[in-house]
Amino acid sequence: MGIDPGSIYCGYGVVRKTGKGECLYVSSGRIRMTSSAPLAHRLMELFGGLTEVMNEFSPQACAVEKIFFAKGVRAALSLGHARGIALLAGALGGVPVYEYSPLEVKKAVTGYGRAGKTQVQAMIKRLLDLSFCPSTDGADALALALCHLNRRGLPS
Repeated sequence: MGIDPGSIYCGYGVVRKTGKGECLYVSSGRIRMTSSAPLAHRLMELFGGLTEVMNEFSPQACAVEKIFFAKGVRAALSLGHARGIALLAGALGGVPVYEYSPLEVKKAVTGYGRAGKTQVQAMIKRLLDLSFCPSTDGADALALALCHLNRRGLPS
């Protein structure tokens, strides 16, 4: 499972590796927090949403994006809190948690560490043979999951 944390939107993506080594799409989406709510309430919503996804799909591992860039100090702090919730949700769920930088993730799925969001979406669609283009949040989370599978691998 990949998690692209945010304090308003959090992307998640779940993939499965087959016995033949193929990566299959399972699910992806976005957990949306109430933007007008205080940070503490949004973090509670995020934790609840991530816990639901983990309970539904029982991932064997969780890949979370490292902080790379934020528009300002306040945004960086909010993103840091959201990352903490993602790390905590994985740890409390008994799932090993791994962290990857955006550069590592983009390089793993596109071959270019500075690829744009649309390039990542297009490659995720192609790599997972999807008939639809996932949202940017979902595509980023799926890219995290694929990056982890390619880096560490998982049993089928």
